[in-house]
Amino acid sequence: MRILGGFLKYRAALHALGLTTGFQWINGSFTEHVEICPRRLRPPNDVDVVTFYRTPVGTTQAGLVAISPGLFPGTEAEHNTLKNKFLVDAYLVSLNASGERLVDRSAYWYGVWAHQRDTLKWKGFLQLDLGPAEDARAVALLPSI
Repeated sequence: MRILGGFLKYRAALHALGLTTGFQWINGSFTEHVEICPRRLRPPNDVDVVTFYRTPVGTTQAGLVAISPGLFPGTEAEHNTLKNKFLVDAYLVSLNASGERLVDRSAYWYGVWAHQRDTLKWKGFLQLDLGPAEDARAVALLPSI
């Protein structure tokens, strides 16, 4: 519940910047039941997220970074700060990028996430719409989980 709550707060922070068009790929130990996996037997620490987003009209990538640099980490330390704050191992890909860049990033993340790290067994990942339509309902349901 703590990780899901952090993820929803991360989404809210993105929405506050106007990032509401796109999608997120969700993966990591959060999605693999590592608590019962004989090789791991531990709770997940975070959720892995790649956010594919469209920059809002009238805004630039540099403008978004200037408004909220903590959501666009440029260093490992900044990335870790973001991870500690939201329990999200977050990466961002602008859908306004060139076609070559989008293919490169999509192929990269698919390659990283298509197999389990230790067994190389095939696995999938979740895709969620970036829009906030259902987030308030999800936040309201958290205490009942």
